[in-house]
Amino acid sequence: MIPVTKTFLPPQEEYNSFVKRAWDKAWLTNRGELTLELEDKLKNYLDVSHLIITNNGTIPIQIALKLFGKGGEIITTPFSYVATSAAIVWENCTPVFVDIHSEYLTIDETKIESAITAKTTAILATHVFGNPCNVEAIESIAKKHNLKVIYDAAHCFGVKYNNKSVFNFGDVSTCSFHATKLFHTGEGGAMFCNNKDIYHQLFYSHNFGHNGPLEFHGLGINAKISELQSAMGLAVFPYMNHIITEREKVVNFYNENLDFKTVSTIKIRENTEWNYSYYPVIFNSETTLFKVQVALLQENILPRRYFYPSLNTIDYVKGDEMPISESIASRILCLPLYVGITTETLKKIVDIINTHTL
Repeated sequence: MIPVTKTFLPPQEEYNSFVKRAWDKAWLTNRGELTLELEDKLKNYLDVSHLIITNNGTIPIQIALKLFGKGGEIITTPFSYVATSAAIVWENCTPVFVDIHSEYLTIDETKIESAITAKTTAILATHVFGNPCNVEAIESIAKKHNLKVIYDAAHCFGVKYNNKSVFNFGDVSTCSFHATKLFHTGEGGAMFCNNKDIYHQLFYSHNFGHNGPLEFHGLGINAKISELQSAMGLAVFPYMNHIITEREKVVNFYNENLDFKTVSTIKIRENTEWNYSYYPVIFNSETTLFKVQVALLQENILPRRYFYPSLNTIDYVKGDEMPISESIASRILCLPLYVGITTETLKKIVDIINTHTL
């Protein structure tokens, strides 16, 4: 079977060596030395000032919405994983969808301002497949209307925009460290910010509100990562350059061999240092997508329909029609992309797509 992605696993003995450190200290959670070490390594690697590792990639969005959503309307994208919209509803806010760019696939910043009302409290935008939003325009709109900006940057590990980590934009950025991501802790995530006061709020919010063992700053939840998860992160971390380099080779193969007279792919925003996190192919119709998908499945190749359906069509968040997002969502398929995929397999995937889109 050729899956759409495959978890990068470091040598087991390297993972075990980190686990042994936690084992020897009998300290498995509550920000032990492995978690603190991993945070320091990630701060340096990503060039960020404030970072908190969490137990998954969704809870940072929920925490940010709890702090800044205030039960209001959240302007967001319909083209993202369901967690983005679900977090808004879960935190008793209302998603207000804005359609996307047809090439960048990120929220169309030119349509944001017309969606703002007196109830709007924040903008929650997704850097789709690691492709940054127009952060300058969004920041300008947010300042003008006194709104907070939260970025779902789940796919953005290592991405830079204008020579800065994409995590340095917005009031809060979040990332996923799920097993399917470039950098992972098995299950996990992180939240980032530049402001010390916001960092303080995020920090106590992710640890039940604690201010020391007996006092509390305010409301909080348990978003702490375990030492076993941090051990995986420390074992994966030394391989990041290898992971990104190998994925770049796969992306280059697709770019050089797919027939772009019949399909298209995402346009990476200018001045972006991308991380090769996904390879989406956009077909001319959903019928063609189905035809290609069936042909790939017959060869035991499993692509994935990221992101389908367009989130404005889900029952619990029913929103206005979003013609671009709905169209793209019906025609997009992410191709297998991971360290270790063979050139032979890539040739087979490309041949099937080129043959079945004629």
